[in-house]
Amino acid sequence: MPAHRLLSLDAFRGATVAGMLLVNNPGTWAAIHPPLAHAEWHGWTPTDLVFPFFLFIVGVTTHLSLSARRARGDDDATLARQVLRRGATIVAIGLALNAFPFFQWGDLPGLSDASFADRILWRASHLRFLGVLQRIGLAYVIAGLLTLRGSLTAHVGIAVALLYGYWAAMTLLPVPGQHAVGATLLDRPEATLGAWLDRAVIGPAHLYAGTKTYDPEGLLSTLPASATVLLGIFAGRWLGTDRPLDERLLGLFGAGALAAALGQAWGWSFPVNKNLWTSSYVLLTGGLAALALATTAWCTDRLGMTRWTRPFVIFGTNPIVAFVGSGLMARLVYSILTVETADGRLALQAWTYRTAFASWLPPRDASLAFALSFVALWLLLLTPLHRRGWFLKV
Repeated sequence: MPAHRLLSLDAFRGATVAGMLLVNNPGTWAAIHPPLAHAEWHGWTPTDLVFPFFLFIVGVTTHLSLSARRARGDDDATLARQVLRRGATIVAIGLALNAFPFFQWGDLPGLSDASFADRILWRASHLRFLGVLQRIGLAYVIAGLLTLRGSLTAHVGIAVALLYGYWAAMTLLPVPGQHAVGATLLDRPEATLGAWLDRAVIGPAHLYAGTKTYDPEGLLSTLPASATVLLGIFAGRWLGTDRPLDERLLGLFGAGALAAALGQAWGWSFPVNKNLWTSSYVLLTGGLAALALATTAWCTDRLGMTRWTRPFVIFGTNPIVAFVGSGLMARLVYSILTVETADGRLALQAWTYRTAFASWLPPRDASLAFALSFVALWLLLLTPLHRRGWFLKV
């Protein structure tokens, strides 16, 4: 993809990052407009598109990065080391973000007078090993290494094998302890093969605290998540050809529509499900991501409509800073920093939400207004970095 085409990619990535901040930071989880909440289990909402869109973008940028390095003369061994180093860095950042602030605040179960050392040890013994950044890092490594060699046909075959292999594992294999094959257990989050594997390998103490019996970024579902990255790599290869722009965009539109339709159809037998990252979910969201990227490129590159992209480009050129920084801020204001009120101590976020928004807006609108303010705050924080050309890359 020519350098001037990167505007559409940065804008698309920035819109995805802004969407991630929006849905992750409501004023209250008890009052959310339905499109801004995840589907409870099967099915999808616009919120369920954010994460796979970002993984799709990782695939596009993976192709661009590896192609540029190969053009400079890097051999396969050098490229593999680069992929492994970058993936390990992303995973390490994710673990550090999960661990922050590296001690447990508040009351500890069974310890009425916990010392600071007790709080550090408790935090370490209950650290969540997986997460969003960990999934990005692992899926990037798998997809990056699988596409270092071989033809496009071989890479497509790998993607098909990942999707069908995951479907077979989740539906045809019996789940230990359940005395049933996986297809009959997909409606029970704790009973799937992926949930069993998470508990067996990672242990309940290190899973996502909101579920306890499985991790939404679990081990087995990382394989189809890697296929999402592969779809992005395929899109990057197509957009990077020398074909006329209209032909490239038309091809991306067509492929995206076809993949989305196939994913929706597969969902009739293998439900679309973000937590399971089902194969139908991969095709549906990958297809919609291709359509969204093609639409963005059509507006910016074909029609020359670029003024609207500036705030999204600011997010898109510093995604790690935006995601990690906002995550650290959220941990502080939602849990650790508190304000003394007449009703006792409140988290700084809850106090701000009640005082600035809930005092005059209906609950859902107040919650949305807080989330939009959070996004706007990070736009203000990232703007000076963008103006100075300070971009954090891993």
